[in-house]
Amino acid sequence: MRRVLSVLVNNQPRVLARVASMIGQRNFNIESISVGETENPAYSRMVIVTRGNPSTIAQISKQLNKLIDVIQVEQLEKDQSVERELLLIKVAAPPSVRAEITGVIEPFRANIVDVGRQSLVIQVTGDPVKLEAVIELLRPYGIQEVARTGVTAISRGSVSENQMVSL
Repeated sequence: MRRVLSVLVNNQPRVLARVASMIGQRNFNIESISVGETENPAYSRMVIVTRGNPSTIAQISKQLNKLIDVIQVEQLEKDQSVERELLLIKVAAPPSVRAEITGVIEPFRANIVDVGRQSLVIQVTGDPVKLEAVIELLRPYGIQEVARTGVTAISRGSVSENQMVSL
């Protein structure tokens, strides 16, 4: 089962490498990982997407908590968090089909961010299911390149509601 972990860490060099190494050494797969500085520049948040049953995720969390630079590990439940991903997709688009492609992407609130002579680059944000739907609808036009950020996520509600540790 797909799981999303939010890992608060010290914003220090090599922390990402240590976290990824620890997970890999224990034969857990990382489907995606995104990292960025938090509202406090002393900390970064890693959002790690992996698969596993509850005991596997508990084991990963325990191992992460053993790392010196890890402050907090939280499993984000789908109904109690907001997940987003960014997709950039380059599609073959001669001028004759551009209006048609625009009609396809409009319901997804996607934007054309670059126009080439024979291609378009489209930007879409949303949950992974939405992005997969856009990819499938654009596949008949000829996908030339895809770049995805991986999932980033945050718990719903206020800090006090989620009982975060004080920083």
